[in-house]
Amino acid sequence: MSRKKFKKYTSGPRNLVIMAALLAASLLLLTKLTDLSQAIEKITFSTFLDKVQADEVKEVKISGAGIAGELKNGQQFETVAGGYEKTWDLLREHKVVFEVEPANGKMGYLWYAFLLLFPLIAFAGAWFAMRQGKGGTSGGSGGIFSMGKSRAKVFMPSTIKENFESVAGANEAKEELKDVVDYLRNPKKYTRLGATVSRGVLLVGEPGNGKTLLARAVAGEANCPFYSISGSDFIEVFVGVGASRVRDLFAEARKTAPSIIFIDEIDAVGRHRGSGMGGGNDEREQTLNQLLSEMDGFETHKDPVIVIAATNRVDVLDRALLRPGRFDRTVTVPYPDLKSRELILAVHLKKIKLGDDIDAVKIARGTPGFSGADLANLVNEAAINASKKEQDFTTMIDFEDARDKVMLGKESKSMSLTEEDRRITAYHEAGHALVSLMLPKELDPLHKVTIVPRGSALGVTHSLPEREKYNTNKVEMLAKIVMSLGGRVAEELVFNEVSTGAYSDFVNATRIARRMVCHYGMSDDVGLVIYEQDHGKYQYSEKMAEKIDSAVQGIIDSCHQRSRELLSENRSKLDALAAALLDKETLYASEIYEILGIEPRQDLRLVK
Repeated sequence: MSRKKFKKYTSGPRNLVIMAALLAASLLLLTKLTDLSQAIEKITFSTFLDKVQADEVKEVKISGAGIAGELKNGQQFETVAGGYEKTWDLLREHKVVFEVEPANGKMGYLWYAFLLLFPLIAFAGAWFAMRQGKGGTSGGSGGIFSMGKSRAKVFMPSTIKENFESVAGANEAKEELKDVVDYLRNPKKYTRLGATVSRGVLLVGEPGNGKTLLARAVAGEANCPFYSISGSDFIEVFVGVGASRVRDLFAEARKTAPSIIFIDEIDAVGRHRGSGMGGGNDEREQTLNQLLSEMDGFETHKDPVIVIAATNRVDVLDRALLRPGRFDRTVTVPYPDLKSRELILAVHLKKIKLGDDIDAVKIARGTPGFSGADLANLVNEAAINASKKEQDFTTMIDFEDARDKVMLGKESKSMSLTEEDRRITAYHEAGHALVSLMLPKELDPLHKVTIVPRGSALGVTHSLPEREKYNTNKVEMLAKIVMSLGGRVAEELVFNEVSTGAYSDFVNATRIARRMVCHYGMSDDVGLVIYEQDHGKYQYSEKMAEKIDSAVQGIIDSCHQRSRELLSENRSKLDALAAALLDKETLYASEIYEILGIEPRQDLRLVK
């Protein structure tokens, strides 16, 4: 090894202290072994016999031809037996305590050799451990001496293939991040006028919406190194390790500036300080304090290093972390809208073989509330369905089954329903579907109805939104309640009794009605005041609670009556639809229109 490398692996106060301590321990052990060897006197066999006859020997240990013992004055001695036949009788005669062991050949010498070599082995092992710790990259685990080193994974520009074109949708988020990219590409453009670009960008959004992908896209667009680490990687059981890792991470990033540090799940380390007790909390707070100092502390750095963090719990972050100068720009990454879902599906559909009937727009319309990860999973499940059936291509039927599985659960083939249960379920779902057809202007178009059990649901009625809705009026909300109660009303009309199958419908109807009263000012009796609950406790009087309950009950009762009127007036259509469901189990909208003799509703598409 060259002198330069040796100096690299042995430099630093900590390593020098450790090596000095190991060297001192080795010297001490060698000294003890030397003293021990010098304390044992080697004598001839004839001298040994003379001392036995003179009653000077206290005890001996005989191993093969070797004799080791102790004189009565405490002196240790060793000798080699000369084959004297009367040795045993002589020892007994002079009452010398003796012990005989099996001959061990050269093992005794090997033991001493091991004791002599052990310090050298220990010294070499410690030096190798320090070399491994120093030799690891900033993202490696290293050895025990690299515990304070950053565990961030480093991606150089040549390895980052993502850019803004790789991120489907999220247009507003990408617009926000273009300023960061421009600053990293040309920092002098801003510093020449004294401007300071955000040092920290906080990506906020639910899991699966592409926060990490956006951060990598920023690095790809800026063509700069990307340091990726999770918030939990900073925390260790030893206090001070997290702060050391933060210092090391920023030091490495500044060496390669302009660069990006990405901290995923920052809420693991950035929670409110003083929210707990104990050593673990002290370690987290020290780590957070160091992060605050590195981003904008007493010692300011001019290096263009941008910190991008991601979380879905921005409410728990420490306020000092969100102040201007640190994470002063918050970029929301929402669930994709209809157009964004189409773009995301287009990316994932390229990876599988598709049939001619695939309609990406229809799939996007049927997946409101799906994240990017959910859509990727949907495409994968559809491909798995097609593979199980040994098809050459993935069809729309596979996507329908995949969506039902993701939303409701796997089809319950082992559930054996009686004919009476199937009949009740058929009328229940027919009631939902028929109300939807009777209120075409207020509700989304009907897509399909099925009585195939999935998860905990015995049947389901699907609607297909025509477009993204960002505002809902009172008439539409009342229509949703009427449709939710259609299943129970159908049971009442046909069987003159009720079942437990309408529980989830009641939950949905009650939630809508209560929001109308407490949140949206849609009740004349309660007025325009918002009435909230705080951790389960009502923030209003008992008298007002009674008025709210009465208003909610009034909405439910009126919608129940409206649903009953619609189904009573169209009883023949209800019977026909239920009979078709019992026969085919799953009906699509086109089939339902034909069975009931209703003119198909024209689906509206987004204006492009």
